[in-house]
Amino acid sequence: MSKTFETARKAGLDGFMLALMSMILLAWLWPYPGMKTSPLHLSEISSYAVSIIFFFYGLRLSPEKLRAGLMNWQLHVMVHLSTFILFPLIALAFRPFFTTEEGQTLWLAIFFLTVLPSTVSSSVVMVSIAHGNIPAAIFNASISSLIGVFVTPLWMGMVMDAGPEHFDLLSVVGKLSLQVLLPVFAGIFLNKKWGHFAERHKKFIRYFDQSSILLIVYTSFCESFGEHLFSSLGIKEIVFLAAGMLALFFGIYFLLTFIGGLLKFNREDRITAVFCGSKKSLVQGAVMSKVLFAGPQAGIMLLPIMIYHALQLIAASIIAQRLAREVTDGKAV
Repeated sequence: MSKTFETARKAGLDGFMLALMSMILLAWLWPYPGMKTSPLHLSEISSYAVSIIFFFYGLRLSPEKLRAGLMNWQLHVMVHLSTFILFPLIALAFRPFFTTEEGQTLWLAIFFLTVLPSTVSSSVVMVSIAHGNIPAAIFNASISSLIGVFVTPLWMGMVMDAGPEHFDLLSVVGKLSLQVLLPVFAGIFLNKKWGHFAERHKKFIRYFDQSSILLIVYTSFCESFGEHLFSSLGIKEIVFLAAGMLALFFGIYFLLTFIGGLLKFNREDRITAVFCGSKKSLVQGAVMSKVLFAGPQAGIMLLPIMIYHALQLIAASIIAQRLAREVTDGKAV
């Protein structure tokens, strides 16, 4: 059990998750500093921090790493079809079960989770521990973040345009391109010159990333609590939501395992497929929620991804440890 918690800690499930919960509690107790009427302008500060996050992400992503991952196209197609097609189709299938107005809002938050890209750091950590294909994991997780800039708002536009909400797709893609793509490509361009600096200070950069996400979560929930958007959600609803998120993770995991077997993937590629194809990025969720859901709605839109993020790390760490033991015991196939 201690190994499981150590693995989860390496992947990000440590004091950071406690800090996230603390930010939500602080937003509930003291929402004013994070609201638009506050003179502190915390939301604007977090927007600039997001661009810095992705600049450093690009700075550590060398062109050589991208080229190394281009070869196994079947694996890449499987991962991205899972991330951007299979996940949202499952959410669409369950939409009729959310009949009330509050239920539709919660479903939209769940759907937002399903169209997010895969997470980078935890996917690579889990693949490494389970002895999977690490270069392919780095490639898939990295490319997933870039694809998400276009595919995530496209999916959300299709769903929100069907309702009363107005959705300006070009404006959203433009904002995400400026906040995410431009800093990433600037970082990649400067990788040869400054990449070693980013690697040498990656611990500090990780703390900066986490602090920025905490600020985004705080400001998002301040608006939501200020407008009383969580008044219809009780403990029972939160428990059911958590159970649904866990079922979603394991449903995708076992389905990808089955498909990997049908495609005759070797053990390393199967591991990469299931870990990269079943993850969702809290960082991208926090960033995109600021652009897609301006105002008090952003907080409730982050609730499913925060729950899924925690549960995916716990479940994936247990699975990764089991797969690693298969290698040490000589049972890996």
